[in-house]
Amino acid sequence: MKAPAKSSASSSRAPSATAKKEEATALFALLEEHEHEQVSLVYEPSSGYRGIIAIHDTTLGPALGGTRFWNYLNDREALIDCLRLARGMTYKAAVAGLNLGGGKSVIIGDNKIRNREPIFRAHGRHVKALGGRYITAEDVGTSVGDMEFIKAETDHVTGLIGKSGDPSPVTAFGVYRGIKACAKHRYGDAELRGKKVAIQGCGHVGYYLAELLYKEGADLIVTDIDSAKVERVVKAFEAKAVATDDIYGVPASVFAPCALGGIINDQTIAQLEVDIVAGGANNQLAEERHGDMLEERGITYAPDYVINAGGLVNVNAELEGWTMERARNKAGEIYDTLLMLFEIAGEEGIPSYRAADRLAERRIAAIAKVRQNFV
Repeated sequence: MKAPAKSSASSSRAPSATAKKEEATALFALLEEHEHEQVSLVYEPSSGYRGIIAIHDTTLGPALGGTRFWNYLNDREALIDCLRLARGMTYKAAVAGLNLGGGKSVIIGDNKIRNREPIFRAHGRHVKALGGRYITAEDVGTSVGDMEFIKAETDHVTGLIGKSGDPSPVTAFGVYRGIKACAKHRYGDAELRGKKVAIQGCGHVGYYLAELLYKEGADLIVTDIDSAKVERVVKAFEAKAVATDDIYGVPASVFAPCALGGIINDQTIAQLEVDIVAGGANNQLAEERHGDMLEERGITYAPDYVINAGGLVNVNAELEGWTMERARNKAGEIYDTLLMLFEIAGEEGIPSYRAADRLAERRIAAIAKVRQNFV
């Protein structure tokens, strides 16, 4: 783990040696939780850059994962988010059949700042220091323009202007195909016309998903913390808007989380009045046991890293030189993958999220054996 370049924190009372030891122990316990290969933290005082890069597993290839720019409540929350997201990327690539490992990075701060170049140039240097073991891309709070600043410092970045660009359309298409697979599994018919879909989050992915669902004739209920984004979707796709906390209790066929993670938890599960949970957000389950709770309530759950793999497919297309048509077709395979997972879950009597984990772990283990045989 790389130590920060410099610390700006100050206090009238220095922490005791015991407190420092306990803090360090807690920190390393977090790093051990999901057995990450490497975690790097950097602070650059000249720009105010505070970044974390987590590399979870590179068995299948270099770790790929976007850069998230977010104003976390504290550094611990940022680290936990980064670690969980990196692990999710490993499993996402494995289930999608891509030759990539899993990683993620977060920049801690206000993603609304205008002078973005110094921050992202610093992040680019952080990425470069990892020597190609980690490749970054756009994520929450960042844009293709930000990726161009990173490109000025390193070649280990995708989702650039004029290339694969914004992954949101392909991500949304994969989620849309995933929702249809859930409908096929649940109702015996993939048709979504007349079905009510509650979408949480009207950002890029949520907007494109709403468009696809609207074109098929689904009835949309939407929410977002940004009222302008909600209004845009309401006007374009005849959606009904509800308050942010009301979205969980909306009677609908499908609840599609397309915002931040951790929203399937003790409080929200009790409110759900849907048959299916299937959306584009990462880390939807606050804890694994919440996947068990969905199963107990008879709610069909599309594991997040399976259904939202379209974004990863999109940036992989840039790395491999695929056409956008090939990338879109690959994302469309999420339909068949989910149906296979539901079949495995039914045969083995396990929740869908555990079936997804098994599929990912089997592929990683198989490739690890092949690599060992040729060492």
